[in-house]
Amino acid sequence: MSKLAVIFPGIGYHTDKPLLYFGKKLARTYGYEILEVPYTHFKKGIKGNSEKMREAFFSALEQTQEILSDVRWEEAEDILFISKSIGTVVAAAFAKKKGLKVRHIYYTPLAETFDAAQSGNGIAFHGTADPWASDRDIEDGCRQKEIPLTVIADANHSLETGDVRTDLENLLQVMDVTEKWIAGGCA
Repeated sequence: MSKLAVIFPGIGYHTDKPLLYFGKKLARTYGYEILEVPYTHFKKGIKGNSEKMREAFFSALEQTQEILSDVRWEEAEDILFISKSIGTVVAAAFAKKKGLKVRHIYYTPLAETFDAAQSGNGIAFHGTADPWASDRDIEDGCRQKEIPLTVIADANHSLETGDVRTDLENLLQVMDVTEKWIAGGCA
């Protein structure tokens, strides 16, 4: 295993939904072995409830540690973490805890993502109509951690606007930036 991509889903955003599905396909195209982290068992009503969000994070992190316990990280010459929402927090925390040199793709990160994110090792995507994270928190976090940010106007937490054509155009833009990062490590 020389190139490894690990996929960290969101709470309701699984790996078969557009951002993670196409991000995963791009990674595979560039020769990455794909590992998915299928954590589950989240409580209802997490949005806006900091205690439930904290519980969800710790549950997902614990499950991640168990799921990935047999991975031989030292055998990978390039490690890519592709994550969505709470998965961005889990991916950043897991990489930091393990001391891994990882390149990240953060789809709709949360403010908490930047607590563990390492500087200059990722790219991020955020929609200006995202009810889970404020524009300011994400912009400030990306600026402080030197993470290039692609902002999608009027897009929600799934980077969708409700208009199919606009959403497809936005998805293509996101995947273009994603592919450049996967291929060359720069946005």
